[in-house]
Amino acid sequence: MPLAANACRLNLHIETLRKRADFVTIAKVGSRGIAHSVTVQARPAPPEQTAVRLGFTATKKYGNAVLRNRAKRRLRHAIRAVLAEKPIAPHDLVLIAREELPNRDYATLLQDLRYCLRKAGVTSRRADEQTSG
Repeated sequence: MPLAANACRLNLHIETLRKRADFVTIAKVGSRGIAHSVTVQARPAPPEQTAVRLGFTATKKYGNAVLRNRAKRRLRHAIRAVLAEKPIAPHDLVLIAREELPNRDYATLLQDLRYCLRKAGVTSRRADEQTSG
């Protein structure tokens, strides 16, 4: 997988959230950033954690299984690209697909993700400006 290879080359360690309890905890205690195409829920990782852990979700309201899986694939690809631009401190992140996601082109999706990460307190505005131009 080329994106995983890029992440490894940048010393960016990424794990996947799989347990429902992790998703629920992040939703309860984490901060949130909301854009038209995606919602990001984030919380700083415990001190012993060295990786960025990512979880992806799309509710049944979003559409059938094909549409939900496509949305999660797009989010997975986009967040890895954003994290490759500017690695972050270890965090737990949940990305939730919203109804506008299929209508967004890739560049706009990346902007939405950067905005959500900034609003959730994961990155700063200054860091975003340095990476985007």
